Amino acid sequence: MGLLDILLGRSKPVAPDLDQLFGLPSAAITLEAAAGFTPTGHGAVCFATVEGAAFDDVRQEVRALLDSDAGRSGPPVEVSRDDYGYTWLVSRRKPEDLPALVGDLHAVNSALESSGFGPQLLCSVAGFQDGEGRPLGLVYLYKRGTFYPFAPLPGGGERRDNALELQVRAVLVNDLRVEQDLGRWFPIWGAPGLGRADGT
Repeated sequence: MGLLDILLGRSKPVAPDLDQLFGLPSAAITLEAAAGFTPTGHGAVCFATVEGAAFDDVRQEVRALLDSDAGRSGPPVEVSRDDYGYTWLVSRRKPEDLPALVGDLHAVNSALESSGFGPQLLCSVAGFQDGEGRPLGLVYLYKRGTFYPFAPLPGGGERRDNALELQVRAVLVNDLRVEQDLGRWFPIWGAPGLGRADGT
């Protein structure tokens, strides 16, 4: 960052740090103890849809890599597109196997990044729920290297539980690099990584 950037108040963006994802298992312990939320075993990586053979090849390689995991139970890795045109690569693990899910998310991000598709990566999400089935996602912003909580209110509609999100931020501030700019806590309506542990 140069002198002109300092004078104009511009800051250098934080570089992506995919190893931040490995903080999720310890954060999950804190989250369960403080707020009663446990992992669902669902997670997903969101990226801007790209057309072309090179991207299709990378996507197929990633799916094949994750699907070949002998320890995987349940459905294979899925690719879906949301209502906004973004593509999600969805992984499902047993709820108690959050470290393996985090490994999946890291592998997808790393494969896309190393193949030159880093600019298309948007976010990753790991799903959680409490005893009442309320959903919560811990969202990793690829381009910021930070996390934020996203808590859609149950019952349909696009409403979120802002109070819960702020509570989770306070709980996890020592476990994860939490995004300080609330304007970047983007809603991820319909994200497939927010599924419940019972599969819904």
